[in-house]
Parts: sequence; structure tokens; C-alpha cells
Amino acid sequence: MTVGHEDTPQRVSLLPVFLIVLVDVFGMTLVIPLLAIYAETMSASPLQATMLVSVFAACQLVSGPIIGQLSDRFGRKPLLLISQIGTFLGFLLMARAQTLWVLYVARILDGATAGNLSLAQAYISDHTEPADRAKSFGLIGIAFGVGFFIGPSLTGYLSARYSLTTPIYLAACMSAASVLCTAALLKGGHQSAHAFDDRQAVLHWKTYVNYFRRPGLSRQLMQFLFFATSFSMFISGFALFAERRFTYDGQPFGPREIGYVFGYVGFITILLQGGLIGRLVKKFGEAALVAAGFVALAVGFFGLGLASSIASLLWMGLLASFGIGVIRPALTSLITQQADRREQGVVLGLTQSLTSIASIVAPIVAGLLIGRQLLTEWAWVAACLAAVGIALSRQGFSFRAAPAADPVVGS
Repeated sequence: MTVGHEDTPQRVSLLPVFLIVLVDVFGMTLVIPLLAIYAETMSASPLQATMLVSVFAACQLVSGPIIGQLSDRFGRKPLLLISQIGTFLGFLLMARAQTLWVLYVARILDGATAGNLSLAQAYISDHTEPADRAKSFGLIGIAFGVGFFIGPSLTGYLSARYSLTTPIYLAACMSAASVLCTAALLKGGHQSAHAFDDRQAVLHWKTYVNYFRRPGLSRQLMQFLFFATSFSMFISGFALFAERRFTYDGQPFGPREIGYVFGYVGFITILLQGGLIGRLVKKFGEAALVAAGFVALAVGFFGLGLASSIASLLWMGLLASFGIGVIRPALTSLITQQADRREQGVVLGLTQSLTSIASIVAPIVAGLLIGRQLLTEWAWVAACLAAVGIALSRQGFSFRAAPAADPVVGS
């Protein structure tokens, strides 16, 4: 089905949106690498430390669609401010925590207001033409690349030189700066009252089932779920995998080496999404790029399971970086093109919920496999998840030039 005529998007600067996402990614890459160690200083067991990630993701699973739909009704900017303030308070409470239960409260607060990414995506969708969205969503990929390029190594340096709380305070300061940036620089983003669809009941299962009943959108949402789960398997398990598989100067990989690998992946992502994604979309189209990205991801993760040298690790990392770098912006663009403008916040909130599901399940699976020394199997599970994405891309993996006709938005 196709939607009627959409209002012409009002073009605005996307720099504030980039800064918002960058703060989110920096917060994640600054805090997540030391979260378990930080929890252990409060006498947390390994399970209690791991559950801090699951609690955040579970809260985000519930809050993502709610915040997305509220933003459809009341505007992107007010909800972004609420979400960012929650992130700031969560970081601040985490840095000040003296007991484990306070740390849990901090993670719950952050997760319950964690709508920054989906709201930023909705804002981009509001203010860009469908044909330009993949390139615009590439800004989010650049933010992820910069975060993974700088964040982990910066955390290692700051925590070693000062204390475990120093990177958390830095994340809080960046979050506060982002609040000010949104308040002062973000323009527009308010949906008119008539554009809000009161029939869409948030957290009503029939609402979500309806989205999965749309042929094109359903396939793309499933692709997004498998991408998010595969990516989460990699992110949550790589440090443990690398520590057990690779050595440098006769010593097992440590935080420094692992940080460099994450930085390498981030750097490749920056190169891709900083200038290449727009050209690739014009030449091949989003669907072909998504398919190629899943192929690269599956081959990269499969090879990672067999890798035993740093050289092979870097080659497999290059393939995986390409997959990660093209799938997220191209697939997000396709998803937004299948939804009416008044549904953008809800649909992108739904993708955030799918990410949360992946972030709840994948770390548990990764921990179980690596804990049993099934290192190759851990990488191959991630590869199999990406392979499902290839199967779902059967109509997109053609590498034909993108059509010149105006894109049609599905309903």
C-alpha cells in the first residue's frame, strides 16, 4: 500500500542531532567497558554485573515505543530533552553510587528514558526527503564510528590514570552539554496535532502486529532484529573472545589491544558513513546495500571464528566493519520509507525496542558460549544470524542502479 502525499520536509541543520547521538554512543562506549568492573567494587557477583546491561535494555524495551509515540504527538524536541536529562541523571547517579542497588537505580533511570537514538532518527526522517534519508542516517553511523574509535581507549586511559568514575563523570558532562545543545540549537521537530494518529495504542500488541503484517516493512523489521542481535553478540562477547584467542608480545589481549580493535572498526565505519554511503546508495540502492552488508557481516563473523592471528583478525574486522557501516543507515532508511510520516516516531521506537530485545538476549548467549570455551561457535552464531538477514534480502541483492523515480512510502 502507498501513503498519500506527504508534506514536504522542512530542511534544518542536522548537526544538533549528530551531537545528540554522539553523546549517546560516547556514554555507551565510555561506561559499558568498565561497568562490570565498577559493579565488582560494590561486591557484585558476575551475574549481578551482567544483569546491569539486561536491566537497562529491558527498561528501554518498554520506554522506546512510548517515547516515540509521545514525540509524534507533542514533538521531537520536548521528548528529546526529557530523554537527555534522564541520561544525564543516570550517569551522575552512577558515578556517585556507593552501593549496588543505587547502581541498578541509575541503570533503570537511564533505560526508562532511553529514547535519544529513535527520536534522533525520527527527527532526521521529519526533515529529509526519502531519497536522502540513507545519507542522513549515515550521520548516526558516523557517531557510532567516532564513539567506538575514541570511547574504549579513552576509558582505558582515564580509568588507569585516575579512577573508574572519571569516564562516567565525563559521560555525564557530555550529556549535560547535549541538553544545552538541543535546547539552544534544535529547530522544529514538532508534529501538528492532526498528524498524530490516536488509534495507534502504544504497548498494544495489535499495534505492533499491524506493522509486521505489512509485507515490505515486516521483512525489514525482521532484518533489523537479526542485524541488532548479530551486532550485540559481537559487541558483548568480543573482549572475552579476544582475551582467550589472541596474544600480543606473548601476552593475552588486554583492554589496550581490545580498545585498538574497536577503534579500528570504528575508524572504518567513519570512512564508510562519512562520505561513501550516499554515493553507494545512489549507485546501487538501499536494498542492495543491505544485502551486501549482511553478506560481509556473515563472512566476517564466520572468518573471525577461525582467525588465530592478528592479521586475520584485522581482515575479518574489515569485512564486519563494512557490514555494520552500510546496514544500519540503509536499512533504517528503508524502514522509514515504508511508514507514513505520522508513524515515524512509533516505527523507529519499535526498531529501538528490537535493539533492546537483542541487547537482552545476545549477551546472555555470548556469555554462555564463551564461558564454556566455545569461542568459534560464538562467532558462528553471530554469522548465522547475519545469514538470516541475507535470506530476507532476496529481493534486494541485485546491485542494479537505484531507480530515478521518486520513492514511494509504504503504509
